[in-house]
Amino acid sequence: MYSRILVPVDLAHAERLAKALKTAADLARHYDIPVCYAGVSAETPGSIAHSPKEYGEKLAAFARDQAELHGVKAESRPVFSHDPSIDLDEAIVKAVKESEADLVVMASHIPNIADRFWPSNGGRVAARSDASVFVVRGT
Repeated sequence: MYSRILVPVDLAHAERLAKALKTAADLARHYDIPVCYAGVSAETPGSIAHSPKEYGEKLAAFARDQAELHGVKAESRPVFSHDPSIDLDEAIVKAVKESEADLVVMASHIPNIADRFWPSNGGRVAARSDASVFVVRGT
């Protein structure tokens, strides 16, 4: 049914992604397909990495850890943006297209009043991508 799952990850908040990561791994095992962990970062030094190369290495290590932990085939895809907070949705859509993923499994934020005015990241990715989007509400 699916051929590749893309999971957007924020390495600064990886501990909040446990439920989405487990969901993606369960689906990957069920369909015997790889998971692509995509991370969006600026090309400038930040709290996670000092360079795009270092960020890519950390994301690749994260993917390897997830593969070992969950018993899935994994890859990573760093996407760089001038302003990740503004370009996040488009960067995720770009990663979906480049990775040829047909399913996106992403964590949701805790809903708040702003959701009545602005669509969620998952909603925007679903509207701009050909992939199915599974939004996982955290606990």
